[in-house]
Amino acid sequence: MMENRLTDLKMKEVVNISDGARLGCVSDVILQVPEGCVVALVVPGPCKVLGMFARADDYIIPWRCIRRIGNDIILVEIDGEKDRTPRLKKGVF
Repeated sequence: MMENRLTDLKMKEVVNISDGARLGCVSDVILQVPEGCVVALVVPGPCKVLGMFARADDYIIPWRCIRRIGNDIILVEIDGEKDRTPRLKKGVF
């Protein structure tokens, strides 16, 4: 069994094998607290308007959709539009 630290997952790029799209790098992990299980990976959506003003919705990739974790890439199988979650809006100050 291969072991990974959460910090190792954050360095890996995520690729959707359904359409070959590069989704980005893992930015966060959702855990089930009492059990300590990883529920999903979070990948930020692509930048909008020259990457300076906003981002598209995040990808929330359930653990069951992960097909393979390699040395520098994570292969997933998702429907790109169904597995998006709106980003939380941050206040100006």
